[in-house]
Amino acid sequence: MSQEKQAKNKVYEAEVIDSSVVDEGNLRKVLIRAGRAIAQPALEAFEMVLDPATPPQARVSLLAALTYLIMPIDLVPDFIPIAGFSDDLVALTAVISLWSKNITPAIRNRAKQKLDNWLPL
Repeated sequence: MSQEKQAKNKVYEAEVIDSSVVDEGNLRKVLIRAGRAIAQPALEAFEMVLDPATPPQARVSLLAALTYLIMPIDLVPDFIPIAGFSDDLVALTAVISLWSKNITPAIRNRAKQKLDNWLPL
């Protein structure tokens, strides 16, 4: 291989290595945002269960969705990256949308306060 071609390959290799370096601060922010996206509907469902104005039928279905979230065995096992929690998130958001008329601003505020305490931006 010619010296010129070797020099180009070394430059290319250096660029690939440099571009693959991940800034820990940015990675942390991305992971926190992802965690918040998953935790928010769970906390809203939990706050709805605790709210005395929530109808019993809503409480039962919300508790079922929250139980599905913490069950280790479900449709898509949680240990599978990304896909593992997607079915849990779908179940939660479906149940929350079913009972969305019962979500008050107070419930959303309590859930957001917990979320901010647990996963600050």
